[in-house]
Amino acid sequence: MKLKVLPPTLRKNNRYLTVEIKITSPIVKDDLVTIVWDACVRFQGELNTANYNLWVMKFYEQEHTDDYFCYKAIIRCQRGYVDEVRSALALSTRFNNSRIAITTIGLSGTIKASQKYI
Repeated sequence: MKLKVLPPTLRKNNRYLTVEIKITSPIVKDDLVTIVWDACVRFQGELNTANYNLWVMKFYEQEHTDDYFCYKAIIRCQRGYVDEVRSALALSTRFNNSRIAITTIGLSGTIKASQKYI
């Protein structure tokens, strides 16, 4: 028995944030998932964060210097909660005793369109 696909009118509308991460120690995608969820839970609490529909779609390593490592990522969130997610990520300053800075460099409605910022 095959499952039915939801029609587009019943699906959740998503937005894709392209973010730049600068951190003093190397990280992997799983660390970024932890950073994003911890930042949102600390900023809004578990009840509101559950509505965000957060997901790290893609993770790219860009460059590293002596001072910091630079990464870019595409993060999915639900349409009405973009500002809350952006502000929670901007308030994140530390991860495992390493300084971190997360800035949003682009916002789009599809993954393909968000890749132009990378």
